[in-house]
Amino acid sequence: MVVRRHAEIAGAGFAGLVAATALCQRGWTVTVHESSPVLRAFGAGIFIWENGLRVLKAIGAYDCVIAKAHEGVSYETRNRDKLVSEFRFTPDQGTRMMTMTRQHLYGCIIAAAERAGVVIKTNSEVIGATPKGVLLTADGGKHHADLVIGADGVRSKVRDSLGLLKERNSHADGIVRVLTPRMKKELGEGNWDHVIDFWNLPGSPLRILYVPCNEDDLYLAMMAPVGDRASRLPLDHDLWVEAFPQLEPVIRKVTAGGRYDAYETSKLIRWSSGRVAIIGDAAHAMAPTLGQGAGVAIMNALSLAAAVDGADDLDATLKVWEDRERPLTEYTQDTSAQVARERKNSYGQIWDGAALRTARHIPTGTEHLPSLIAA
Repeated sequence: MVVRRHAEIAGAGFAGLVAATALCQRGWTVTVHESSPVLRAFGAGIFIWENGLRVLKAIGAYDCVIAKAHEGVSYETRNRDKLVSEFRFTPDQGTRMMTMTRQHLYGCIIAAAERAGVVIKTNSEVIGATPKGVLLTADGGKHHADLVIGADGVRSKVRDSLGLLKERNSHADGIVRVLTPRMKKELGEGNWDHVIDFWNLPGSPLRILYVPCNEDDLYLAMMAPVGDRASRLPLDHDLWVEAFPQLEPVIRKVTAGGRYDAYETSKLIRWSSGRVAIIGDAAHAMAPTLGQGAGVAIMNALSLAAAVDGADDLDATLKVWEDRERPLTEYTQDTSAQVARERKNSYGQIWDGAALRTARHIPTGTEHLPSLIAA
């Protein structure tokens, strides 16, 4: 009789569920622990590029995601509503720019996880782990596994219980993430199917990234410096409308929800300890300036599952996995941090080969897939 390996995962976010799905598809049994009483995606909208789309294809979530996503064929940068630059994502660029609501992406990944046989336990608070492969929960539970995965976010208790955090750096800016109706008619003439980066420099440090998610939903990423009056919730509509009068109809529709998150970059001493691996924001939180937080998280989740599949020496395997994946991850973190620090988005034309390197990457575990660009 073949003995199936078992994994225990902390966190039912994008990274945790992708890792769980990929492991189950490789014959593992997997239990995912989520502290919240219900499964939901925090945030509003999200970008997924070719690297992330290939991961979604590999786990069987691609068709579901594409069905209700928006393809941003153009990224405009505007300062005081004057066009600074426009970058078009034509097939020769090596990646598409797909946008969607976070809940839509999350729902598609959950569906793939359920089809694969992942067991998800809600109301299960993880408080730590041991290098020997034991996940610890607040109810006194000790959950033994061949592999434990910490995918429990920027304040990861699994990571911190193992002393793996090396550094955490906050940036000067942060964003309020909200969804509003599209309201193209009310906005008047304009390229309202494009992703548009609105700035108001040099007079104001505020920024609004306008992101269509589908035919009905619009994602606004409203950037303001940490501690600025514009960062406070509930949203000060008059302040934002004064800075961006061209967006008044959609700004006025922001009546509830949202939260302000400061940009943050974190790095670990190492990504594993014994039989425990750390992925997602718990391992490599990054500024959202390249839209790669989720893409890198699910890339590393899939590559982890591919690495441990059939591996005899798990400790050695996790080191090889980290050695292979960490350089591109830290490159993406560092590039995102530089863009955030210098507010390089405001200059326009940031989408050069350096900025798109990760978006164009073929993730481990997707090498067998054909190009999806023309799909």
